[in-house]
Amino acid sequence: MGPDDERPVELDDDLEILPDQTSDDTDTGWGEWRSGGGDDDRLLEDRPPHW
Repeated sequence: MGPDDERPVELDDDLEILPDQTSDDTDTGWGEWRSGGGDDDRLLEDRPPHW
């Protein structure tokens, strides 16, 4: 063992190292914006032409 092996290290428990959700794990991160009106407009826009 060297001198660094016995050195006490104080950790800050209040520091957030990794967030619960990253920005690219959201709709905005994928380039989509949520509107308050639901998915009706998007579903009608994505409807296949034979419907």
